Amino acid sequence: MRSLDATDARILLALDADPDATVVALAERLSMSRNTVQARLRRMRDSGALGAYSRRVEPAALGYPLMAFMTLSLSQRQGDLAAQQIVRIPEVVEILATTGDGDLLVRIVAKDTADLYRITNLVVAAPGVVRTSTSIVLHEVAPHSVDGLLRRHTSNPD
Repeated sequence: MRSLDATDARILLALDADPDATVVALAERLSMSRNTVQARLRRMRDSGALGAYSRRVEPAALGYPLMAFMTLSLSQRQGDLAAQQIVRIPEVVEILATTGDGDLLVRIVAKDTADLYRITNLVVAAPGVVRTSTSIVLHEVAPHSVDGLLRRHTSNPD
């Protein structure tokens, strides 16, 4: 993955402020050439520094207002197989391999607690899942954001 510099950070902050801005509008706002903005956006996308647009979609807007985190302990022999099956569950929106009490941290979205129960049963049915622990999100205090990091990076890139 390509490291972002202060100029990239400025472009991303401007795009965050106006997601519908054209490349020309961004270039004007940032006093850069259109080609520079376009090339940098392309490089950021191609390198993986910019994620898919679908990451910005709020699951609640799709009818999934409940969010939960599930810690999974896996059989070491079947851990990869479990992850391959769990990733196919549409309501599983993120899987992270972790250290500590569990092996995977899984972010799940659901319609309600009955739906979460259904999804939990799908997760538990995956081969190699030994134990689970689920925490339901009551309120999102601060949403995922790298805005502060981008702002810092524009003034102090190191």
